[in-house]
Amino acid sequence: MSVELNHTIVHARDNRESAEFLAHILGLEVGAEWGPFVPVDTSNGVTLDFATIPAESIVMQHYAFLIFEEEFDAAFARIKEAGITYYADPHGKQPGEINHYSGGRGLYFMDPSGHAMEIITRPYGSPEPAES
Repeated sequence: MSVELNHTIVHARDNRESAEFLAHILGLEVGAEWGPFVPVDTSNGVTLDFATIPAESIVMQHYAFLIFEEEFDAAFARIKEAGITYYADPHGKQPGEINHYSGGRGLYFMDPSGHAMEIITRPYGSPEPAES
């Protein structure tokens, strides 16, 4: 039997705002509201179901998205265009920079509910690409 992550619930101050924010940055679609959830589907079949809860109950979580180089360029442009602060590191000590971990590119930014979002072009620990 194979095991795959199907969906996860993302707590938000405003489920629609957070779903639309992430979908816009990643170039994805917001799905139809289903009960208390506003879904955003990723290309590998995992759905992020955004659910509104009281702000004081939200605990910061980290979500990392593996994207192609062209998608990184587009997402990075949308982040800069929106004036979103981004960092090369998860601790926020390198603002306005991107990283090149594992020979790719990556950055961190916060969503409207305070979750740490990350986009990367290569999985961590993957071999560095050979130089041409």
